[in-house]
Amino acid sequence: MRKLTLLLAMGLFSVASSASLVAANAQPNVLIVFVDDFGPGDVSCYGGKQIQTPAIDRLASEGLRFSQFYVASPICSSSRCGLITGQFPARWKITSYLQSKAGNRECEQADFLDPTAPSMVRAFHNAGYATAHVGKWHLGGGRDVTDAPKFTAYGYDIGLGTYESPEPAAGLGLKSVPWDTKIEPQQVPRHDRTRWMVDEALSFARQHPEQPWFVNLWLDDTHTPFRPSDDQKTDDTGGPGTVEYRAVLKETDHQIGRLLNGLQELKVDQNTIVILAGDNGPQPSFDRARTNGLRGMKWSLYEGGIQTPFIIRWPGHVPAGVTNKTTVLTAVDIFPTLCALTGVDPPAGVGFDGEDLSSSLNGREHKRSRMIFWEYGRKPAPSDQKGLRAFPYPNEPNSKSPNVAVRDGDWKLLVNADSSSVELYNLHDDPMESYNVAADHLEVTDRLKNAALKWRQSLP
Repeated sequence: MRKLTLLLAMGLFSVASSASLVAANAQPNVLIVFVDDFGPGDVSCYGGKQIQTPAIDRLASEGLRFSQFYVASPICSSSRCGLITGQFPARWKITSYLQSKAGNRECEQADFLDPTAPSMVRAFHNAGYATAHVGKWHLGGGRDVTDAPKFTAYGYDIGLGTYESPEPAAGLGLKSVPWDTKIEPQQVPRHDRTRWMVDEALSFARQHPEQPWFVNLWLDDTHTPFRPSDDQKTDDTGGPGTVEYRAVLKETDHQIGRLLNGLQELKVDQNTIVILAGDNGPQPSFDRARTNGLRGMKWSLYEGGIQTPFIIRWPGHVPAGVTNKTTVLTAVDIFPTLCALTGVDPPAGVGFDGEDLSSSLNGREHKRSRMIFWEYGRKPAPSDQKGLRAFPYPNEPNSKSPNVAVRDGDWKLLVNADSSSVELYNLHDDPMESYNVAADHLEVTDRLKNAALKWRQSLP
């Protein structure tokens, strides 16, 4: 009853549905689908014009869609770190993608996520959930990093990772990159990986009919290179981008549809929180088609690199077919928010950088009480220069950004760690970040610049 009372107090559970006390008191399952290199323009319910995405659109029609969701980084490893820890990834010395030991040293990174860091998965595991990781990990392991902690160190019962993990699954390739044309004997071909991952996630759910479960299903499509099968390309109807890209996007949506249907067949769809989001912006952007016109892309702290789709469905608790256009939600909010929704205790003594935004999941506006910070990339500058420069950026026009950013209300400021290249935008008036107004708002510029650099100087 404590859980039901909490939900009623938050407005997340209707009186009409309170008759089903069994469903109300049962711990909900949690499924987080994190799609690689995924922009708002990739989804038709967000206004994307590439192809129709009926499965994702269905999820949005049955749940709540946010139009101002931010990931913790414009690149995979640090983005995933922010999601799983509820803290800004730079705290854990992950500011770009994890790679070889030499490469990590060059850009001042750790080789893997510290297992002492807060873990959303561990919190749910400690609360009695069965836990699984399926798909891309990229938080340690692979290349020459052979000492990365196993999945159990973060609270997983099982882990089925790609080659960039401590425990690669044979179906995803024990040593092969996903786009390798010479696959290993048990490895599924690139164009079939998403289907394999969906099947494994459903299999795990099927194995735990009497126990709540938590699954991170982290897909590695729609990451380049796009490698669809010939059959997947046959019904292409044209549109922005290439036929290969459109085929991969359509197949990703198809498999998400299979996932939703599978939950329904298992009769767990009504008591499963499903979250779908991108891990960072797209690459390539196809002339901003995949960002819906937002400036930037993957590798960039402009909006196109850090703003992705976010949809959450939980029938009877989260309103259906609603779009939240005002609440600024971030990946570091998901850990404390899910704990509040499910009654799972967060780890003691942890200071989250994210906020509990469960109150925003009833369609109401929630104003943040904290600033949001980003740092992308650290790499020592040449000896004749001062400060740091960011890790390599894309070469698309106007996509290269400074490497530190802060958002406070409608204001967003970007600046390099050496305090150069200050840019200020009012995102309410200028969501495309076309006009740098730093010189016109000196008080705001100084306040946010000082806050961003003070935060940056506080990091390891």
